[in-house]
Amino acid sequence: MITKPFAWVLLALCAFEAGAATPAPNCVTITDGWVRLLPGAMPMTAGYAQLRNDCSADVVVVAAGSRAFAEVSLHETTVVQGISRMREVARLPVAAGTAVTLRPGGLHLMLMQPEVALKEGAQVPLRLSLEDGRKVDGMLQVRRDAPARP
Repeated sequence: MITKPFAWVLLALCAFEAGAATPAPNCVTITDGWVRLLPGAMPMTAGYAQLRNDCSADVVVVAAGSRAFAEVSLHETTVVQGISRMREVARLPVAAGTAVTLRPGGLHLMLMQPEVALKEGAQVPLRLSLEDGRKVDGMLQVRRDAPARP
């Protein structure tokens, strides 16, 4: 038989655990997202966006995905001794209160094997996975040319 004080303590602990497991509202956002439309039926393209962290703590992006592509990964282009090199990025830290820009010639998304035909103006979904288990959703607009910078 459970005593009343024990039952209240048990209920309080369950309520506390349920509240602790609920993630805070997502303070990481994806804005200004776009995908470069390449001529012909290319098996890969690149995606760009701004990742903004308005959380009170740093976050780390550990994976990316999209229903519109078989494979999505983070990459970085660097120039070493005049030679352009690209490498996969396994972890992308974004400090609290800052933004990271994915742009041509730098950090970007490699979007492999489109699952749908890409058409200029279309929107494709993007999902980023954070190290703490949260997911961040955004959209990328298909474009022939990079958007004009302000």
